[in-house]
Amino acid sequence: MRLFKGRRDKPAGKSRKTNSNRRDRRGKQISVLYLLPSVIGVLLFFVLPFFIVIYYSVIDDPINAEFVFFDNFVMVFHNAAFQQAAKNTMIFSAAAVPLAVVLSLLLAMMLESKIPFKSQFRTFFLSPMMVPIASVVLIWQVLFHYNGMMNEVLGWFGRDKVDWLNSAYAQVVIVVLFLWKNLGYNMILFMAALSSIPKDILEVAVLESATPVQIFWHIKLRYMSSTILFVTIMSLINSFKVFREIYLLKGDYPYDTMYMLQHFMNNTFGKLDYQKMSAAAIMMAVVMVVLIGILFLTENYFGKDVEG
Repeated sequence: MRLFKGRRDKPAGKSRKTNSNRRDRRGKQISVLYLLPSVIGVLLFFVLPFFIVIYYSVIDDPINAEFVFFDNFVMVFHNAAFQQAAKNTMIFSAAAVPLAVVLSLLLAMMLESKIPFKSQFRTFFLSPMMVPIASVVLIWQVLFHYNGMMNEVLGWFGRDKVDWLNSAYAQVVIVVLFLWKNLGYNMILFMAALSSIPKDILEVAVLESATPVQIFWHIKLRYMSSTILFVTIMSLINSFKVFREIYLLKGDYPYDTMYMLQHFMNNTFGKLDYQKMSAAAIMMAVVMVVLIGILFLTENYFGKDVEG
């Protein structure tokens, strides 16, 4: 009876294992079918264009298709318009991104404390997210026009009028616009990060007579390192997209300090100079990858003890 029972159990076990393998294979096949449209879309609209851009950047023109290696990159690098655009974009990002991160963090900490009219402050800083870009630009044109409100305020103090959008102050106007548009979103992210910090750790720090500054530097900043990284990357990406606002304000060729890399790319595309545009796009992408890599390494260094 034992031998018969053992012989009978063994095929049953194999059968269950076979059915389980079939279900696993079927599940994997269904998963692949669900993922297939997304994979095809990514390959078709992201990966393929990326290789096409690389191809265009190393040939002389699409008709002859003669391989010229780095000639297009050298030509773009020595182009005066590209140098001006790269310089302006670098200065703008170096000023706007740190301000966006620091000011939004300060606002989040202010709203975290017990202050009156907290909900009104939150609504005020979030309202720019609900305003269309065209309306934002219209507001800025009213504020910073030569006969606009800002010059009226300057006149009250006996100062001369300033042509804000056609002077050295033009990029300052864009930085203020960028901050006004992005501080609310960053502030919400920081408020969520602050609320997720373990309360028991903060209470222990208070019991150990830690000062608010020590709590901020040694606890809050460490726990918010991943959020700071995300906010910095998003602010950096948005700083490269400020072209929309500048284009609506001043068109294709704004004042020199407002001419950004996106203007160069857009104007080059309008001239159908695909080789120059492709080389500039690759150079821009390499710089972005390097900057984001540095940010990831920095966050990993300062946040590893918290994650561990």
